Amino acid sequence: MIGIDEVGRGAWAGPLLVVAYRQTGEMPSGIGDSKKIIKKRRESLAHELELCGDRGFGWVEAQEIDAVGLTAAMHLAVARALAGITALSDEKIIIDGHINYCPKQFINVMTVIKADGSVPAVGAASIVAKVARDAHLQKLAALYPQYGFDRHVGYGTKRHQDALQLYGITPEHRQSYKPVRKCLNQPL
Repeated sequence: MIGIDEVGRGAWAGPLLVVAYRQTGEMPSGIGDSKKIIKKRRESLAHELELCGDRGFGWVEAQEIDAVGLTAAMHLAVARALAGITALSDEKIIIDGHINYCPKQFINVMTVIKADGSVPAVGAASIVAKVARDAHLQKLAALYPQYGFDRHVGYGTKRHQDALQLYGITPEHRQSYKPVRKCLNQPL
């Protein structure tokens, strides 16, 4: 079985990331919704999960999201993640949420709301995705320290909004998102 989860869908900046995770060995205890696990434990689990499963990463950058839209970006990210683990069309796939973003050639797909807390492979995907994207945003924080990417990881916060108003946008910002477009003085 393959579990799929995403991180960064609603962020104003940074990439969208979908991870596909196929368990190949015994997983560590404590797997679940990455948002409910403290950072240090999440990072430890992500390292352990490298040893007991295959991981496929579907990165979609801000410019791609702006070009194709969020729904198409989700489809693209899922396809890239599944390609990263060479998924077979008849493998069982469980996607966290209620919308099926899986390419049509995959025939055994279920969507489960809050699967990251109830299906271990999806929980593993959730943890791996959050740790990988957070690490990427840490690198962006070093490039753009005034934006606070190390704290809000690209999501819409007051600090992020204030930084946009003071400094404008970066190439990492999703210009198709209303709060970012507002800083460009473009019509909403």
